[in-house]
Amino acid sequence: MYSEPVVTIPPLRALVKIGAMAAITALAGWGSHQLGLAPTPLPIVAVCTFIAVICTTLFFWTHRVAVAFIGVAVLIGTRAMTLHGMLRATELDIIFFLVGMMVIVGALKDLGFLTWVIQAIINKKRMTGMTFTVILCSLSALLSSVVDEVSSIVVVLALVFQVCDTLKIRSSPFVLMAVLCTNIGSAATMLGNPVGIFIGNKAGFNFSQFLSGATPISFVSLLVTLGVVLVWYRKTIHQMTVVMEEHRQVHHGLGPLIRIPFRRGLFVLVATVCIIAFHHQIENILGLTGVENKNAFLIITPLIIAGLLMIYRPNRARHYIEHDVEWWTLLFFMLLFAIAGGLEEQGITRNLADKLTGVVKGGPTAMVPFVLAISAVGSAFVDNIVFVAAFTPVIQALVERSADYTLLWWALLFGACFGGNITAVGSTANIVALGLLEKRGHMHIAFIEWLKIGAVVGIVTCLIAWAMLTFIPMPRPVGHPVEEREVIGPLHEPHLSPKTVQ
Repeated sequence: MYSEPVVTIPPLRALVKIGAMAAITALAGWGSHQLGLAPTPLPIVAVCTFIAVICTTLFFWTHRVAVAFIGVAVLIGTRAMTLHGMLRATELDIIFFLVGMMVIVGALKDLGFLTWVIQAIINKKRMTGMTFTVILCSLSALLSSVVDEVSSIVVVLALVFQVCDTLKIRSSPFVLMAVLCTNIGSAATMLGNPVGIFIGNKAGFNFSQFLSGATPISFVSLLVTLGVVLVWYRKTIHQMTVVMEEHRQVHHGLGPLIRIPFRRGLFVLVATVCIIAFHHQIENILGLTGVENKNAFLIITPLIIAGLLMIYRPNRARHYIEHDVEWWTLLFFMLLFAIAGGLEEQGITRNLADKLTGVVKGGPTAMVPFVLAISAVGSAFVDNIVFVAAFTPVIQALVERSADYTLLWWALLFGACFGGNITAVGSTANIVALGLLEKRGHMHIAFIEWLKIGAVVGIVTCLIAWAMLTFIPMPRPVGHPVEEREVIGPLHEPHLSPKTVQ
């Protein structure tokens, strides 16, 4: 399991950061009041608390959980959020889903499946630099779409390090390629990224709806990204080909051929994906219908499979729970969701939705590039799940006004995932990759080096998403409550007809 390094911050630098945090937080509170988003003290407290937690993730990453604890306590203590509201906002269904998936991924590693994938690639005959790059990008995207992005990048980088160490070439360009494609592939399904399961659950998409909407855009974006990296790193790729040929004349392959049993792991993976893919049909058979049971079987499927795996391997069950589940990250998600819930409870998100509909004219279609741009820029500097948690209540408020605004869920998804490629702190996969790189060889990817290729890929893929969202019909949640009532305006109550509102 990845563990975060202890970072020591010089006192003067820390004071500057604390001052910047205080100034940004105060400015956000004052600005929200001036704009009418937070007209009274309690909404201002909710805004300031949320911004303080966001700034902590940006300036003091290692202290984000501690500050989130304090933030929740402040909201409850000042009555800016009720205890019931806090518990409701923690999104325990999503947390349980992620726990189950992390246990499954741990079992896949234990069963040798992921090692087998690596061995199958490195022992491929007639490997060239271009072939390796195509396989690396494809594997990164594919693996991140069926397991979580953190586990995916850990596995893929094991392949990168083994090949680069064998050939004695610089690994950082290939690390960057892997991360870029991991973030793109993670948007293709509800399995690959906490952002996907969070948005899918909030919007009410089932697995097949999410797949049919997200996969085509992710696939096209992956192809374009592959083209970009092949051109961008053409000299590095050519150098790899030359070194591979020289190595092949002396040795027989890039790594030792080890016979690894993989069938059990493959069965677990295929079974998990298939059951999740048909969860909607299973829910109908079991009578798990209605809004209150939406995606119920989707949520519990990883728990069922994780439980069976722990029974199958009882000696490893405790290890899966203690070492393969990222409790630190999940706890932060819970606290962050709760703090974001404070914004919703104080009516800030509804007020912001009203402001957006007044500023951005032209309806959902005109708002798509706005949401894409905002979420991409926001996710570039703050972990994408942090931004999504903040912006989701705003999208919800818009969707409650018109079902047409469901298109914005897709804009938020692709903006957050693709925008996460722009900087090194844009997603959890980015941070884990940098940590593994530094831990392995005290190597580092400079901020500007990442930004150059990350900005190109991020902007191009967001433009692709914009074009496809504009011209291709996207799925809407089946049975969404919005579809069962009249379309309402920004200030109308759901139960009122527009004709009755003067």
